[in-house]
Amino acid sequence: MTGLVSVTFRELSPKAILALAKQAGLEALEWGGDIHVPAGEIETARQVGEETRAAGLAVLSYGSYYRLCAQDPPEKTFMPVLETAQALGAPNIRIWAGGKTPEEADAAYRQAAARELELVCGLAGKAGLTVSLEYHRGTLTQTAPSALALIEAAASPNLSLYWQPNPDISYAQNLEELRAVKGRLSHLHVFHWRNPENTRYPLAEGAQEWRGYIEEAGKDHGYLMEFVRDSKTEQFLEDARVLQGWLN
Repeated sequence: MTGLVSVTFRELSPKAILALAKQAGLEALEWGGDIHVPAGEIETARQVGEETRAAGLAVLSYGSYYRLCAQDPPEKTFMPVLETAQALGAPNIRIWAGGKTPEEADAAYRQAAARELELVCGLAGKAGLTVSLEYHRGTLTQTAPSALALIEAAASPNLSLYWQPNPDISYAQNLEELRAVKGRLSHLHVFHWRNPENTRYPLAEGAQEWRGYIEEAGKDHGYLMEFVRDSKTEQFLEDARVLQGWLN
């Protein structure tokens, strides 16, 4: 399934984003919790969800900015996120795995993150939702071993992992990371960056890499477009055609 992460176009309204996704021939949306569907704004979430389905698109996930080890108590602070996802009609909630790298995190921090993650997954599970960890630099999911250790420690049946390439490491290293976590994979964020400047490039220029990632991960996942060169809609439409070509 192909989709769009709404934060790709933070400056656009939900209606404009839906029109773009339809024009691009995509199938789904991940609505972001920072701009378009803020946590706790239940009526906004309900309206955006209804408009998404009316446009013939699926709400694949709620891209929340809930971060482990940053809120207290999680029983209270996660509930607005969960209620917003329910109003949106999202089957999955994406959250962040803390704010420390695997090297920075000590055993106590890891244990606290795992216990909070278990609690959050339990709350979501009671509501019939799944939880996915954002695979991201600067968190406990920066590397495959750390991500898998966190998932295993939380031991929650409704928990999975997003994946995206890390521009700080090579293609071969990214492929190894993907190979290690693909058994716990839900969706992928799709973009083409290069370091050291985090410059965004047309997706077509990442053909070798992304063909390899798709072959490794398989096509039974959501491939969600996130970030395009210069945030241009024309580039987004071209990138969408490229992604669809690889998947089809």
